[in-house]
Amino acid sequence: MGSQGLKPVAARSTATVVLRKTGKDAPRLPPNLADYAESERSFTWERAWRDLGVTPGGRLNIAEIAVDRHAKGPRAHSTALRILDQDMNATELTYVELAAQTNRFANVLASLQVEPQAVVATFVGRLLELYVTALGTLKSGRTYCPLFSAFGPEPAKARLGLGDVRVLITTDLIYRRKIAPIRDDLPGLRHVLVIRSTPHAELPQRTLDFHALIDAQSDRAEMAPTTSEDRALLHFTSGTTGMPKGVEHVHAAVIAQQVSANLALDLHDGDIYWCTADPGWVTGTAYGIIGPLCCGVSLIVDSEEFDVGRWYSILERERVSVWYTAPTAIRMLMKAGRDPLAGHDFSSLRFLGSVGEPLNPEAVVWGRDSFGLPFHDNWWQTETGAIMIANYASMDIRPGSMGRPLPGVGAGIVTRRQDGSVVALDEPDQVGELALRPGWPSMFRGYLNDPARYAACFSGGWYLTGDLARRDADGYYWFVGRADDVIKSAGHLISPFEVESALMSHPAVAQAAVIGVPDPIAFQAVKAYIELKPGVVADDDLSRSLLAHARRLLGAAVAPREIAITAALPRTRSGKIMRRLLRARELGLPEGDLSTLEPQS
Repeated sequence: MGSQGLKPVAARSTATVVLRKTGKDAPRLPPNLADYAESERSFTWERAWRDLGVTPGGRLNIAEIAVDRHAKGPRAHSTALRILDQDMNATELTYVELAAQTNRFANVLASLQVEPQAVVATFVGRLLELYVTALGTLKSGRTYCPLFSAFGPEPAKARLGLGDVRVLITTDLIYRRKIAPIRDDLPGLRHVLVIRSTPHAELPQRTLDFHALIDAQSDRAEMAPTTSEDRALLHFTSGTTGMPKGVEHVHAAVIAQQVSANLALDLHDGDIYWCTADPGWVTGTAYGIIGPLCCGVSLIVDSEEFDVGRWYSILERERVSVWYTAPTAIRMLMKAGRDPLAGHDFSSLRFLGSVGEPLNPEAVVWGRDSFGLPFHDNWWQTETGAIMIANYASMDIRPGSMGRPLPGVGAGIVTRRQDGSVVALDEPDQVGELALRPGWPSMFRGYLNDPARYAACFSGGWYLTGDLARRDADGYYWFVGRADDVIKSAGHLISPFEVESALMSHPAVAQAAVIGVPDPIAFQAVKAYIELKPGVVADDDLSRSLLAHARRLLGAAVAPREIAITAALPRTRSGKIMRRLLRARELGLPEGDLSTLEPQS
């Protein structure tokens, strides 16, 4: 990283704020992780395996843990999935019904003679068929790969080609618009199974009818004899400048996904759980399908996109008890103001979680003010396969912190020397690279067809995450930025997230993104891009107010020197602000892979 000699800027403004879990804030159910110190001391992954009735390193299938064991037990007739359509009508499957439908799909793959561990992809929104496909693919011993349904033809072609996808499940509308034009460029794509938009819609040429195939199969199937190290999942992440990376996970990932859903999301029997992440992304698979089903809860799935009023209605009407969403969505709810909250009964809510990018302190507090509960942020990556660091139901929250490591996960702050070696930074509040000790079950097993890139992620007994962070004296971790996002100014390391959080505490600001721009004296200066709340007028007085507000909270050395007000910040479709795109446009550099960029209105 070349950070020797740079002074980390001490945390300011919100770092010392603590939301104490008092009797008023205590959860209605005893937390699954009641005593962090005791859990950290006593937890072992071996015991976690055995608690699920499997032998470490032995035979294991994600679908068995997530679905079939419940279908054979007391939860058999409990609701597994409840999917809401555009008109808020619900389609439900119990665990025993989900087991039967996934059996049928596993039999479809067998009838098509799809090779073991071949890649089966979904290119579809939040439809029931996606969940049946994902779990049926895993049950059959093939590899499941989700694609985001809003991708255009080119990003879809790149991922389908890189993944050597053999079977694709999509809708007739998506097929005609996005797959038919590129089908001839995908010689490895053997079968396309289409979900018709209406029962009598014409089936596109060179496709098979998804439901006709399903209906022709038995609802009984043998679980594939997969082992814990057989490949199960393939997730694509966008590259900074090049092609997307294929991240490979094995069936053992289910162990960490179940443990983290239990401990970090505090899922209990009887919970009604809503994860708003799109199933085309890793969160939508790990915590929109696998982890919560392993815990035997009922999943709410909304087929529609974000809408403030609709979301509040779902929380109330469906009696959601655990809600897992993204910082961007929370900020959009905040931006809408307090009026839409009026008249709603949110008393069923018990735990609020957030993931996707760091959650600003103001959003944590807003959750408590609006719902009576704070949002609990957590941190993980596509590569880690499961939550690694979290704020837990039983612990005080330090707004802006990602929390403390999951029991069984060894975390640290390290620095890379010029010779390539890695040294741990043991003193509190030193800024370095967040690193994890390998060995947790959901750790990725490779980048698809790129062993050199995979090997470069490990050094000195650590997995190197590429995220800069610090650990305070009490063991809470604080995100500073991606290694290529951190701003180096006048000998200081400046966290974009810290500056953005300070700006967001201004009453006019809805969103903020901060980058470093070249400076002839300081090397880099801080520039902020601001998205305003509705009705706020952008003028010179506002810019001066924003600069003064930031200087007051952060000091002149860290506050932005320049503010640009924009109608909309560039974000990925999963909600992350694309600082590197702002930086590329500012400096006239190549913009890189834009396939995950949210369309700008």
